[in-house]
Amino acid sequence: MITHGRGLVCLALTEDRCEQLGLSQQVRRNEAPLGTAFTESIEAREGITTGISAPDRSRTIMVAIDPDSASGDLVKPGHVFPLRAKSGGVLERAGHTEAAVDLARMAGLIPAGVICEIMKDDGEMARVDDLMGYAQEHGLRMITITDLIEHRRRTERLIERGAAVRLPTQYGDFTAVGYTSLIDGKHHMALVRGEVDGKDDVLVRVHSECLTGDVFGSLRCDCGPQLDAALEMVAAEDRGIVLYMRGHEGRGIGLLHKLQAYQLQDAGSDTVDANLQLGLPADSRDYGIGAQILVDLGVSSMRLLTNNPAKRVGLDGYGLHVTERVPMPLRANAENLTYLRTKRDRMGHDLVGLDDFEQNDPTGENGHSAGSTPVRENGVNP
Repeated sequence: MITHGRGLVCLALTEDRCEQLGLSQQVRRNEAPLGTAFTESIEAREGITTGISAPDRSRTIMVAIDPDSASGDLVKPGHVFPLRAKSGGVLERAGHTEAAVDLARMAGLIPAGVICEIMKDDGEMARVDDLMGYAQEHGLRMITITDLIEHRRRTERLIERGAAVRLPTQYGDFTAVGYTSLIDGKHHMALVRGEVDGKDDVLVRVHSECLTGDVFGSLRCDCGPQLDAALEMVAAEDRGIVLYMRGHEGRGIGLLHKLQAYQLQDAGSDTVDANLQLGLPADSRDYGIGAQILVDLGVSSMRLLTNNPAKRVGLDGYGLHVTERVPMPLRANAENLTYLRTKRDRMGHDLVGLDDFEQNDPTGENGHSAGSTPVRENGVNP
């Protein structure tokens, strides 16, 4: 791997194994764009010399994965870099760390794997075409993370469907279907309108829980109006799904951390830096459970209601075909204008109309831009 891979050699471990070995996260504030979960580096306490040689690193790895080993059998820091895999594997996070652990588990082996990026002779990372030639040259089989996701989706179930009941709303009747994640026990709800099972191009909104915006009508974000707009748009089409994902509060950091982030925003930080200053990711949401719920409802292709291109990629990675990204109406005001600018400028959201809004009403005092959804009054859109 060192000779032919040339990348950083890492050891993918389960969350439980990292806890057993007492491995803490490498840094308190993980700013890595992909959220790669490095722990403290390690070395075998005995049986090595400098720790950097291939035999020494192999020894460290064997000690780390041995079920009989304990934290005292390792020292920190060292020359092996463990990575902490999500407990739900590639169905929770479509990453190489999770893929390595899943592959070993499916093979009936200890759930751990040594991984290494592959670089070309010019120092650039090898891409799919390069890797196909590489695999042929070295007599290796080649699979993708998508292959693992598809296999696990076919053979495993990480959600449990609960009750389904008619839910009358101000936009008309929906069927509310409850789900429980078997990974973390969180409850989620799909609001289904019309016939979606086996249909093409189903209109879908995957909405992240936001207590302050969805329930209390907070003007600090645009979540409440987006939820209202999604229900209205699905009802108008008379077919579609609004999937309400719990555990996504504050882009996954939780309610209390979100309130702390608001304090930092009031002191001048933007929504991204506030999360990072708390030692939390800018966005830690995952869409694996949401994808399984959509599949359970019979969805295969969809038109996705979102202004966030990353959400489309997140669902595409789980085998769901997004045929179109349908933009959500913009709701800007003096309280959330900085927040919306940050989503556009730092998080890549495509906020149609924000540029025009800034030119016509740079302070947000007029309340909403042309084509936006007006703020709720007493819980009802005017």
